[in-house]
Amino acid sequence: MPDTPFDPRPGQSLPLAPGLRLVLAPNPSPMTERGTNTYLLGEGAVTVIDPGPADPGHLRAIQEALAPGERIARIIVTHAHKDHSPLARPLAEVTGAPVAAFGDARAGQSARMAALMASGAEVGGGEGVDADFAPDEFLADGETLDAGGLPLRAVHTPGHLGNHLCLLWNGALFSGDHVMGWAPSLVSPPEGDLTDFMASLDRIEALGRLRYYPGHGAPVEDGLSRTRALRDHRRGRETAIRAAVVAGAGDLPAITAAVYTDVPPALLPAAARNVLAHLIDLDTRGLVLFDGPPGPQTPVIAP
Repeated sequence: MPDTPFDPRPGQSLPLAPGLRLVLAPNPSPMTERGTNTYLLGEGAVTVIDPGPADPGHLRAIQEALAPGERIARIIVTHAHKDHSPLARPLAEVTGAPVAAFGDARAGQSARMAALMASGAEVGGGEGVDADFAPDEFLADGETLDAGGLPLRAVHTPGHLGNHLCLLWNGALFSGDHVMGWAPSLVSPPEGDLTDFMASLDRIEALGRLRYYPGHGAPVEDGLSRTRALRDHRRGRETAIRAAVVAGAGDLPAITAAVYTDVPPALLPAAARNVLAHLIDLDTRGLVLFDGPPGPQTPVIAP
């Protein structure tokens, strides 16, 4: 059913492919597009991916999407952000299904970001993190589960968040917030790590040409091309950031204003978080230097 028009309505079940349904959560925003995509895999014993925000109406909609005699057998969360994970526990309580994820909101955090937090550096961040999220089962990288009679393989893809997973299933990839068709992902330190994000792009590119089902927005028919385009986009931002620093932009607001000339003012705070992620990555590689502990208030200089 690949040619089914993608026009989901909150609360309604939308078939996407044999054995795959989507229920859109009612949480549209500039950061979530139409809302969070909750996926139901299989028939009979159903696997739910990303139950979404803590919304009672969405909880009912997921249950009502089940056919007579079906049950939810497992709940999987791609990452612990408040638009993906909070409904996992209420859904588990009403269905008895276990919640699986790579770990809690701190799992998978890079050593660099952990060291920044331990140092007391004023990095900021924390946007949308579901600090209370705790899975019942831990999905290790490469672990395979049964979903609708087909293998579902966990692929650890840190970057947007340390505990981020993509999920390989039936020739497709549930790409969470790592790769979306409608916008690049936010990478906000210390929960996000641009160095890890780029490495994870390489990893999912190595999976080959797959259809992607993202956490927000329409399916991406050619995920490989989209992954490569996102890498090029990030490299372009990196080049622009380095040029801005060389030209004399010496702090985060000035660099952001020089680089992000193509976004609405309301999105500049999120853009600044992406710039900070790039600056930390560039500092690690010696391509720009923080004049003090890395953070949004620290001056930046060319090496």
